[in-house]
Amino acid sequence: MKKTDVVIIGASAAGLMCAIEAGKRGRNVIVLDHSNKAGKKILMSGGGRCNFTNYSVSAENYISHNPHFCKSALSRYTQWDFIELVKKHHIEFHERSHGQLFCNNSAKDILSMLMAECEQVGVSIYLNTKIEAVNKKSDHHFIILSSQDDFHCKSLVVATGGLSIPTMGASPFGYKVAEQFDIKVWPTSAGLVPFTLQPEDKKKFSVLSGIAVDSIVNNRNQYFHENILFTHRGLSGPAILQISSYWQPGEEVKIDLLPEIDLFDCLESTKERQPKLQLKTALSKHLPKRLVFALLSKDLAERTLQRMADAELEEIELRFKQWAIKPNGTEGYRTAEVTLGGVDCDALSSKTMECNNVSGLYFIGEVVDVTGWLGGYNFQWAWSSAWCAGQYV
Repeated sequence: MKKTDVVIIGASAAGLMCAIEAGKRGRNVIVLDHSNKAGKKILMSGGGRCNFTNYSVSAENYISHNPHFCKSALSRYTQWDFIELVKKHHIEFHERSHGQLFCNNSAKDILSMLMAECEQVGVSIYLNTKIEAVNKKSDHHFIILSSQDDFHCKSLVVATGGLSIPTMGASPFGYKVAEQFDIKVWPTSAGLVPFTLQPEDKKKFSVLSGIAVDSIVNNRNQYFHENILFTHRGLSGPAILQISSYWQPGEEVKIDLLPEIDLFDCLESTKERQPKLQLKTALSKHLPKRLVFALLSKDLAERTLQRMADAELEEIELRFKQWAIKPNGTEGYRTAEVTLGGVDCDALSSKTMECNNVSGLYFIGEVVDVTGWLGGYNFQWAWSSAWCAGQYV
């Protein structure tokens, strides 16, 4: 049996960050992971460029049953702190829309940085290691039985992530550990995930696959202004992924396909200037023709503007500015970027990420009931929650 100060389960973004911080304090740290490679999700994130944080981070960018819980960690280890670490390793990066920061070169740069920092402070990483059991001794120490070896530690950190992208090794292990110690786990669901459509809508709109449109997407709780993307299966794109985290099954979403245009005024003025212009032609100046045809009947599309009363133009405006569609569901964990729900924040210290009723047991990152928006927020939660735990394990 190997004795150590800290065992971290999960060589994830959060797991590696926590290992670095604990190692800096002179703690003897071992990281265990069932995968054959550390940081697999880091490597695939951001299209291989890793959207590692955002210039603007606040609690409003997160979803949780306890919306205040994340504030402490985010304020104590900020996006600026992580940016400084990136700069220290001379990793070049750039800003995209909405303050999102990506590596210029590759997500490998972020993983290499974390691995270098781990090596510098003497962290030991065991890969291809299946955890068989986690037991707590009465003296507040833990015994971890694994396929590689057995480990004895004073602090145990669970950084196993959620259920998203099972092909990358996602599992419910972290939730099971929480339940083993009678810690509440909120029901989980796929977040930041494409919508699938009802059979009739899928048949109608699948021909639009590949078309992207700047839109405002909203439901009763939230709205987002970014692109939507039509796919063979349904709807995707940043605005759809964002609203999916707030969507409930059976709920309708509304989409403004022309957020920058007062469509009624536009059609009215065009009608005055070019009364014989067909409706499809007028609309195709602002939207892809295939989308126009998908939302209009052939008869209506080919009608001239002079033959349309104001009430009809108002109806057309509603059709394109408040297009209502009821998703059939989502693509689920298979393509979801994050997992909603997880370990109850009220069971943890927001300062240390330690369980209130199980001394020495910590939960960090995605396994916790804190889910960020698209745009680097989930990585920032990983860095911040891991840093906090790393100061105390």
